[in-house]
Amino acid sequence: MLALAALPLALMASQAQAQSYEMAIATLIPENLTNNAIYPALVHFKELVESRTEGDVTVSIFGGGQMGSEVETGSQVQAGGRALQSAILTSGAMSSFYPEYQAVTAPFLFDDWRQAWAFFDGEWFADFMQGAIEQADMRYLGTFDDGGGFVAFTNNERLIKTVDDLEGLNIRTEENPAHVATMEALGASATPLPWGELITALETGLADGQFNAPVINTTFGLDEVTDYTTLTGHVYNSASWMVSESWFQELPEEHQRVITNAAREAVSLSHGASGMLATASWQTSCEIFEECYLMPAEERQRMAEVARPAWKSWIVDDFGLDAALIDDLLAEVDGLRQSLPQEAYSRYGQ
Repeated sequence: MLALAALPLALMASQAQAQSYEMAIATLIPENLTNNAIYPALVHFKELVESRTEGDVTVSIFGGGQMGSEVETGSQVQAGGRALQSAILTSGAMSSFYPEYQAVTAPFLFDDWRQAWAFFDGEWFADFMQGAIEQADMRYLGTFDDGGGFVAFTNNERLIKTVDDLEGLNIRTEENPAHVATMEALGASATPLPWGELITALETGLADGQFNAPVINTTFGLDEVTDYTTLTGHVYNSASWMVSESWFQELPEEHQRVITNAAREAVSLSHGASGMLATASWQTSCEIFEECYLMPAEERQRMAEVARPAWKSWIVDDFGLDAALIDDLLAEVDGLRQSLPQEAYSRYGQ
C-alpha cells in the first residue's frame, strides 16, 4: 500500500523534471538566411538553446511580421510572455516602451562599426537597458544592427557632399521626432511618413529624398525613384532583442544562463553578417544610382557639430530626458573613440 501511495508523488516528480518551456521570438525581418543578418542569428540561437537545454527550451521564430507590428509584439511580450516571449524592436518601437532609448538616436554617434558594437555590447549600455525591466517588464538580451546600422541619403535633386547641400531639400524621415530635429538642424525640411508611403512620396515629389541603410535602399529599389546617394552614417539604426522578464524569471537558473550566453554569440554572429551585407549593398548602390558619394570624416564632423547641439536641445528640453544621462552616454562613446584605436595599436602595431 505504501508503495502504491508513493506512485503519484513519483509521477509528479517525473513531470516536474520534464518541464519544458516555449520561447517564441517575433521580428519584422523576413525568414531568409542570406538577405539579412538577424534571422540567421536567431536560427543559430535556436540551435544553441535547444541543444544546450537538451530540448527543455524550444525556440520558435516568427519572421516577416507574422505576429503583428513591433509595438503589437512588444506589448505581447510586456504582457507576461504567455503567447509571445521575445521580440526584436527597432529604435522607434523600443522608445515607445522605454522612452530613454531615444538617447541612442544622437546624430553621428559612432564613427565606425567597432565603436557601435563595443558600445552596444558593453557594460554601460547593459546597465542602461536595465531600466526596461522596471518600465516595461522586458529584459534586454542584445542589440542587432538594423539594416547594417549606418544610413545613406538618397534624393532626386543633387549629390550631398557637404552640409550645405542639404539646404532646402525635403527629406522623408521615420515618424521619429529625433530624426525630424536632426534634419531641420542640418537645413533640410523633414516630412515624417510611415514606410508604406515612402515610394509614393518620392514619386510624387512630396519628398525629395530619404535615408536608410544601403541594404534597404538597394533591396527596395530606391534607385528607381531617386538618383543620388551619399553614405553619411548620420544615424545608426539599431534593433533591441527583448524578452519577457516575467517569463525569464520562471526559468531555472541554468536555462537563464544558456539563453543569455547563446544570445551573446548570436549577436556577435549578426554583427559580421550585417557589416558584410551593408558593404556589399553600398558597392551595389554605386553601380545602380546615377551618382554615389562616401562622405569623408572631416565633413561628417562638420555636420555633427551642426546637428548635435540642436538634437541635444530637443531631447532635453522637448522630449524631457535628463541632460546628465545624455552627457554620460556621449562621454562613454567618446571614451571608446579614443581607446579602441589605441588598444588595437598597442596589441597589433607595436
